[in-house]
Amino acid sequence: MNPTAPFERTLARDLGVSHAGAIVVGTIIGSGIFLVPQEMMQAVGSATQVYLAWIVGGLLSFFGVLTYAELSALKPQAGGEYVYVRDGYGPLAGFLYAWTWCFIAKPASIASITTALVRILGTFPVFGFLSHTISNQSQITWGQIFAVLATLLITLLNYLGVKKAGDFQLVFTLLKIAMILVIVAVGFSYSHGSLAHFQETFTGAKGGASGFMTALVAALWAYDGWNDLTMVSGEVKDPERNLPLALIFGVATVALLYLSVNAAIQYVMPAAAIAASPRPASDAVSLVIGPAGAALVAAGTALSMLVTLNGTILSGARVPFALGRDGYFFQALGNVHPRFRTPSVALVVQAGLAVILLLLGGSFRQFFSLAIFAEWLFYMIAASTIFIFRRDKGTQSTYRTWGYPVVPILFILGSACVLRSTFIDNLPYSAWGTLLILAGIPVFYVFSSLRSRQSNSR
Repeated sequence: MNPTAPFERTLARDLGVSHAGAIVVGTIIGSGIFLVPQEMMQAVGSATQVYLAWIVGGLLSFFGVLTYAELSALKPQAGGEYVYVRDGYGPLAGFLYAWTWCFIAKPASIASITTALVRILGTFPVFGFLSHTISNQSQITWGQIFAVLATLLITLLNYLGVKKAGDFQLVFTLLKIAMILVIVAVGFSYSHGSLAHFQETFTGAKGGASGFMTALVAALWAYDGWNDLTMVSGEVKDPERNLPLALIFGVATVALLYLSVNAAIQYVMPAAAIAASPRPASDAVSLVIGPAGAALVAAGTALSMLVTLNGTILSGARVPFALGRDGYFFQALGNVHPRFRTPSVALVVQAGLAVILLLLGGSFRQFFSLAIFAEWLFYMIAASTIFIFRRDKGTQSTYRTWGYPVVPILFILGSACVLRSTFIDNLPYSAWGTLLILAGIPVFYVFSSLRSRQSNSR
């Protein structure tokens, strides 16, 4: 490993503003909007409170976007949040972020997405075999094999070029948006729908501040993923302009789509029915057009998850890539493929870790719980670096956060509340996540020592 040696090849800046926007929208919209209305109604018990949770969650996410827009325009480099944390708090903090991202957050996110995809496809009779084991002597199911293949195929697409992955993201995000608009239109066409449903309540709700926080966390989970664009900053054309534009308009688009879907569901179904339904969007469309409605929503959800998977794999590999280039981990991770100009080694390693998680087995909830605590911890830390960079008069971003310093402070405080809630609600997984983060400290000092020795030997 030679941290002082220049890398001959760089990543290709092949992503336009439309690709960047598709990464934001396509990565955020997964299965959440189709599933969380039940959890939110069970938590707060009224349409008004559900909408309040969606609005607060959207505003909190938007405050984060405004903060990250300035950071991304200031430091448009591969790795995004890793670069902010490294430059703001030093190499150790940056390493712990990357360590967490490489070994906890991204592999767990990929595993949770592919596991959810398998669960959705399992609702179709033709895919009924996915729940079966591959042999009488094995505990591995065909669903796990399918999840592994999906991970490998999307990784291969990203390996072959960021432009190919970006085009895939753009085309299928547009298709995803079209299917969501169809679901909204079908819902509001229901002859037995009623605006009175928006005034109804579900008496069995959790209620109170605790219930609202549960609904808010569910909404924030549905909004999660907007930060992924910053990790591919090194491959976006005119990043100082296009990154802020894609972040702001991308999240605004998602918020409008989410509110529209939720409104369509509530127009069709009363509050008690939403609270009792594990798949509110599917049940709502089924009431309007019959059994074909469930298939439509399932197909739309599966497509949505596939696009989210592509955005997650695309963005995730850029963090270990940046870490390898800095010389604080295996330098091979910083290699660029000579022909495709992609972080080929980082992509392969990321896929390998996700495959290991999938073959070990686990539920969607377990994978999700393992990822969410680590993600929100570093959202908060990365956002706080804006105050450090603002004090440095030598660094000026082309985009300035609207409402500074109030907007970043509100996002950081909101992140802290979510972090506390997720830590308590998922204590075993959060504790494991904390231990894994701390385990990175001795690893950092080992590689830091090697880096110093090799630097001194030159």
